[in-house]
Amino acid sequence: MGQISTTLAAAQERGKTKNLPYSGELLPEEANRLLQSAPGAKLVDVRTQAERDWVGRIPGAIEIEWATYPGMKPNPNFLASLQQQVDKEALVMFLCRSGQRSHAAASVAAQAGYTEAYNILEGFEGDKNPANRRNVLNGWRAANLPWEQS
Repeated sequence: MGQISTTLAAAQERGKTKNLPYSGELLPEEANRLLQSAPGAKLVDVRTQAERDWVGRIPGAIEIEWATYPGMKPNPNFLASLQQQVDKEALVMFLCRSGQRSHAAASVAAQAGYTEAYNILEGFEGDKNPANRRNVLNGWRAANLPWEQS
């Protein structure tokens, strides 16, 4: 079994354990490996434009807000934008700040017929530490994966 297959099998097992409506859950490092090695893999960053501008962005990610800032109102064009930019047969991985909005996005994508929709656990900034701060314990940035500041 190749590296891609092994990574996807682990993600799918996590999904089955939690009875998720989408294909599975990836750790940030796994998502980055797939982005680099799986043909046609897409990363969809569902954070707000403000979050990407202020906190940082992932080079090459497709950026579609799940909710808009300020007010965090649901983006009524989310699914239409996703369908315009990502083929339903593609391996698509969703990322937000902490993994909650991306969970919702992966669920909606799976319901819409995306056959390989995955949530990226921990998100871009990771879990909060005891001091109520992010980007310390885990997440895309804490793992030193590719990102840039605007």
